[in-house]
Amino acid sequence: MSRHKKKTGPKNVDNRLGALRTDLDALQSDIKGLAGDAGDAANSRAHQAVRAAESVAERAYRLAEETASHMADDVGTWTNDNLDSARDSIRAQPLSALLLSLGIGAIIGAIFLRS
Repeated sequence: MSRHKKKTGPKNVDNRLGALRTDLDALQSDIKGLAGDAGDAANSRAHQAVRAAESVAERAYRLAEETASHMADDVGTWTNDNLDSARDSIRAQPLSALLLSLGIGAIIGAIFLRS
C-alpha cells in the first residue's frame, strides 16, 4: 500500500492562499459585473416603461383634443341653429321678447341685491 504524503510546508500553504486570493478576486469581479448587469437590465425596463407611458399619454392627449374639437363644432352648430330660431321668434313677437327680457333682468337683479 502506498501512501501519499500531503505537503503541508509553508510553500504549499502560501500557494494555496495565493490561489484562494485569486479566486476571491475573480469572484468579487464577477459579482460586481453581475450587479452592473442587473442594474442595466432594470434601467432598460424602466426606460421601456417610461416610453410606454409617454405613448399612452400622447394618445390620450390626441383623443381629448379631437373630442374637444368635435364638441366645439357641435356646440357652434347647435348655437347657430338655435340663434336663427330665436331671431325669428323675436322678429315675430318683439313686444313679448322685450317684456320677457325685462322680467328676467328684474329677477336676476333681485337675486344679486339679496346676496
